[in-house]
Amino acid sequence: MPTETLIGIVDVNELDCDDFVSIFGNVVEHCSLCAAAVWQHRPFRDVYHIHKLVCDFLDNLPEDGQQGVLRLHPDLAGKVAGALTAESQNEQKAAGIDNLTRDEKEAMQERNTKYREKFGFPFVICARKNKKDAILKGLKSRLENDVTAEVTNGVEQVKQIALLRLLGIVRE
Repeated sequence: MPTETLIGIVDVNELDCDDFVSIFGNVVEHCSLCAAAVWQHRPFRDVYHIHKLVCDFLDNLPEDGQQGVLRLHPDLAGKVAGALTAESQNEQKAAGIDNLTRDEKEAMQERNTKYREKFGFPFVICARKNKKDAILKGLKSRLENDVTAEVTNGVEQVKQIALLRLLGIVRE
């Protein structure tokens, strides 16, 4: 949940578990379990310490758990825009995904479908670090990978997304 005023690390360390999960529960898309697991490692030194703990949580999941985390993410330029979290809507807008031409939208949807059919989870990319052209090319090229490579790629993208979301919540 993006906050208008960044929270200082001292205040973060004073949050009870419910409040922490309420604030940080979407740092990893729809994965409040990650926030609940990270909370127990207080006190945090800084926002990057929280990010390291999020990364450790993701890395320590078995591959099927990592795939589950990836399945929590929406399709890029998906047909159900109302199902996007506020964070995902803002991230996709920043990448220009809300301004796709009809041809780009068709290409995105076709590749999303192929990707999901091949891997069993949606294509995940840090939209705030990419623009629509790079996303379309990345989607096309990553379709050539195997499942193991795509789980690794997807989790690395989730980590980048998480860091940017954390920096939107916690003061450095």
